[in-house]
Amino acid sequence: MRTLVLNAGYEPLAVVSFRRALVLVMTQKATVLAADAEHPVLAATAAFDRPSVIVLTRYVRLPHQRQIPVSRRGVLRRDSHRCAYCGKAASTIDHVQPRSRGGMDTWENLVACCLKCNNIKSDRTPAEMNWTLRFAPKAPHGVGWVVRGVEQPQPVWDEYLAPAA
Repeated sequence: MRTLVLNAGYEPLAVVSFRRALVLVMTQKATVLAADAEHPVLAATAAFDRPSVIVLTRYVRLPHQRQIPVSRRGVLRRDSHRCAYCGKAASTIDHVQPRSRGGMDTWENLVACCLKCNNIKSDRTPAEMNWTLRFAPKAPHGVGWVVRGVEQPQPVWDEYLAPAA
């Protein structure tokens, strides 16, 4: 079972094992916000509710901008494994502006692409092919991209992962 860790400001930080969460709570570095009472953790002299969501007692300052690095896997995930040109299942990625013409490896220049479209397009631009992109590619955002482990959220996490209004 996994536990969502929130910073003192209630923004999601990470997903950790329930054991790590229990250690944070027992050392008073975190407080339990939600727990699974149906599956307690049994110790020699006590039983503890299994933490589902904890909040740190002190604010943790993150040293880096939470930028998501560009990767093949990330582009396919962002585009839901669908070709940006025809909409069929995609297994490759394509540079909208070909690398041979100065196209960079950026979120805005990479799209998921099926093998057929990728081969037909070759080193041409979509405009030269009279093709249009189904969407404008851009860098992904949101908690699911920044916090590892949130790809498979538990229902109890919903209220803590919802974007701030």
